[in-house]
Amino acid sequence: MGDDYARGQRDGVRLALAVLEAEEAKWAALLGESRSWRTNRTREVRHKTLQVAQTRVQTLLNRLSPKGAIAEVDSELVAALEKAGL
Repeated sequence: MGDDYARGQRDGVRLALAVLEAEEAKWAALLGESRSWRTNRTREVRHKTLQVAQTRVQTLLNRLSPKGAIAEVDSELVAALEKAGL
C-alpha cells in the first residue's frame, strides 16, 4: 500500500504542476496587452508568482520521485495526464 500511496501522491503533484503550467501560459499571453500600466504590472506579478510556484512544485516532485526511475516517472506522468484529461 505504501507504493500505491506514493504513486498517488506523485500523481497529485503532477496534476498541480500541469494546472500551474496552464495558468502560467494564460497569464504569459496577457503580458503587456493592457494600456494601463497598473494592469500590466499586476499581470507580470501574477505571471512571476506562477513561475515560482511551478519551480517549487517541480522541486517537490523531484524529492518524491524514486532515485534512478526516470523511465517509470515518464510513464507515470503520461498516465496521470491522460487520466486528468490534459
